[in-house]
Amino acid sequence: MKNIPLYHVEPIRDLKEMLEKSAKTFGEKAAFLKKDIPGGPYVPVSFNQYKEDVDALGTALIKKGCKGERIAIIGENRYEWSVSYLAVVNGTGIAVPLDKELPVNEIVISLNRAEVTTIIFSPKLTEKILACKAQVPTLKHLITMEQPDPQRAEAEEAPYYSIYDLLREGRELLAEGDTAFTDAVIDRDAMQILLFTSGTTDVSKAVMLSHKNICENLMAMSSMVYIDDKDIFLSILPIHHTYECTCGFLCPVYRGSTVAYCEGLRHITKNMAEGKITMMLVVPLVLESMHRRVWDTIRKQGLAKKVKFALRLNSVLRKIGMDRSKKLFAKVHESFGGHMRLFISGAAAVDPQVSKDFRNFGILTIQGYGLTECAPIAALNRNCDFKDDAAGMPMPGTELEIDAPDAAGIGEITIKGPNVMLGYYHDETATKQAIDARGFFHTGDLGYMDKDKFVHITGRKKNVIVTKNGKNIFPEEIEYLLLKSPYIAEVVVYGEAAEDGETIVKANVFPDYEKIKEDAAAGLLETDTPEAVIRAEIKTVNKQLVSYKAVKDFLLRDTEFIKTSTQKIKRYIEDNQAAH
Repeated sequence: MKNIPLYHVEPIRDLKEMLEKSAKTFGEKAAFLKKDIPGGPYVPVSFNQYKEDVDALGTALIKKGCKGERIAIIGENRYEWSVSYLAVVNGTGIAVPLDKELPVNEIVISLNRAEVTTIIFSPKLTEKILACKAQVPTLKHLITMEQPDPQRAEAEEAPYYSIYDLLREGRELLAEGDTAFTDAVIDRDAMQILLFTSGTTDVSKAVMLSHKNICENLMAMSSMVYIDDKDIFLSILPIHHTYECTCGFLCPVYRGSTVAYCEGLRHITKNMAEGKITMMLVVPLVLESMHRRVWDTIRKQGLAKKVKFALRLNSVLRKIGMDRSKKLFAKVHESFGGHMRLFISGAAAVDPQVSKDFRNFGILTIQGYGLTECAPIAALNRNCDFKDDAAGMPMPGTELEIDAPDAAGIGEITIKGPNVMLGYYHDETATKQAIDARGFFHTGDLGYMDKDKFVHITGRKKNVIVTKNGKNIFPEEIEYLLLKSPYIAEVVVYGEAAEDGETIVKANVFPDYEKIKEDAAAGLLETDTPEAVIRAEIKTVNKQLVSYKAVKDFLLRDTEFIKTSTQKIKRYIEDNQAAH
């Protein structure tokens, strides 16, 4: 640990004060870049305009009788989502962000559990939301994020409002002197956000967060990683998730940066260039896909040896303060829009080699560790002090302890601090199981802390495979090695009891069928039979493992695993536990 001073940050009591300060400081600077027409140019929205829209919508919602009520927000990453969120939490009621990918039955369950009275939704989800209406007794208002439809507005009983009608109504109310929203006092310790964890099991928990939880997290993360008003974020991860919501939406608003909404994963490269993007929050799947695309292009051009030499050279030059990455790797920078300076990866561990390559290309790549229950960041690598194989250092004001460590120092990661949730909604038993008498939240993750106070994650407590002799096997360690194979797209490693009572290690594999076919056709493989190729890859990995960790058998899947919205495989659902 280099003991580098933290960056200065503006103190904020709550998200309402955060928006007021940012609007006052950054005024007419662009807070958001949105597209009014798909494929059209980015249109800037200033900090002043954003605050005006938040105040107008909040005022209109209170006039509709929504004060103190639970309001669900569901849709893709877009400007109206961001307006809705702060319009709810900054003086109206409790925000309930929902995953737009949920099927109707799961949306209904979440709406009923949260006792939602109002839904603000994307027009793309109209059919889903209307299907929910009759199944949620508490529901009173439906608000679409689209422009008003004159024909629908003339109907006797329109099924929903337009957010733009409410914005107009709110502005009129503000002009008449309505201060119900703008004068609202925020209780920073009360539940203001109710989040259903995506989880890697089929049972979600409802996490209660406060303004204090979010604001303490914003201040802590901003003191560790340098972000300023010249940065432009590309918003690509699901915004209902705390990772993107806190770090990719609220943090840029807090720091005076700009958020550009991505049109979809297929448009990332185009949007990076159009928006002059400098920063992105990513998950390993996205980052490693970008990394693979860069290297595929390099190999196809026959430049692999030349580039590897240039990477080694630049690594040496950087150590003596002579970074030549932008000149040496100009085409790589162009492929990311020409302005990228920082990738921050979360949700799972990223391959350290990927981080090193991007850094030597001239784009710093660091990772953090968090959970919804921690609002979400608990540990973070700094832009000026990092380790590629670590999840990061504990956040300022956060205590991180390893509970019941074994001989190797590995135990459950526990966290205490102002970012830790209030508890699980209507589930005191689960709350007491998660937060101990000392106030430490038990994450369920296993890991250790090194001498420099960096946290290293070894796996999930519930995933550990225990052998007959009491030895612990971390599936994630084996999965990491298997995923280095270009022929394995996804894998889940698990333990299964054998007839002799021993537990054997097995793997459920989704191969990269296209890569196998392509390389076999090019003469790079002796066979194009997926089973034979995967067997050989597993044999290679087993040579790197002690015998009791070796993969003894495997299954092949025809389809990808079912995943959460942050691309984590749901290990324990039935469809993911067999070959499909």
